[in-house]
Amino acid sequence: MEKQDRIKIFEEKKVRTLWDAEHEKWYFSIVDVIEVLTESPRARKYWNALKKKLSDEGSQLSQDMGQLKMQSADGKYYLTDVADTEQVFRLIQSIPSPKAEPFKLWLAKIASERLDEMQDPELTIDRALEQYLQLGYSENWINQRLKSIEIRKELTDEWKKRGLKEGVQFATLTDIITKAWSDKTTKEYKILKGLKKENLRDNMTNTELILNMLAEASTKDISAAVNPETFEDSKKVAKQGGNVAKVARKELEAQTGKKVVSSLNAKSALQLKEKSKINKSSNHQITKSTS
Repeated sequence: MEKQDRIKIFEEKKVRTLWDAEHEKWYFSIVDVIEVLTESPRARKYWNALKKKLSDEGSQLSQDMGQLKMQSADGKYYLTDVADTEQVFRLIQSIPSPKAEPFKLWLAKIASERLDEMQDPELTIDRALEQYLQLGYSENWINQRLKSIEIRKELTDEWKKRGLKEGVQFATLTDIITKAWSDKTTKEYKILKGLKKENLRDNMTNTELILNMLAEASTKDISAAVNPETFEDSKKVAKQGGNVAKVARKELEAQTGKKVVSSLNAKSALQLKEKSKINKSSNHQITKSTS
């Protein structure tokens, strides 16, 4: 089964999804769906209790659902309870929530959009752009982020070509690249930015994104040139690719006197942006009143 990871946004909340190309259907992380509907900080515990309740009532729903590997907050892939669109519609009926109807409409929209994207792949990029704009990102940052997605796909395609496996091996190589160029593991990087479930790349500055792209693009190019035969060989290549970006980072820091890797994340950056707008507006009003 060919599966493609996606992050979908419902009312500024992320829902992990997988597209099954063979069966042409979406699978949604049940825990993410429950977190959206209930706004509970303990969505996993809520789901465990709901599964027992459904079982006690004789419902086959929870038994019909399966598990697929999805990326977790630590960047690694774990088996996750998932439901297809039809099962999510049925699940919603068991969860009292004022968001139930808006969420149903959102699910229907996701299904419709996927059919459109299969006819016109460029729509995928357009919709990603729209989602980032809705979250408040600048167009300049979004352009960098979309390019980083393209480069990441080229790298993972290269890894697949070498027979490497999604999940632990991909996560390990990503960690090596990140550590090599930024001097921090993915986990350390996320801790620095105060992140938990949030995607690290979605919280990088423009410069951080550019250097991360350089590291991943370099890794892909080196891999294509040297043809690593084993996982251990690919680990060496990952470090070499990351080191290319490390050299660039060190040179930039020497020229500017500023650290590239920072604690600034999307939330704080957008808050600063909004605060700046408010201050400019206030200053404008003061100028008008005194003139």
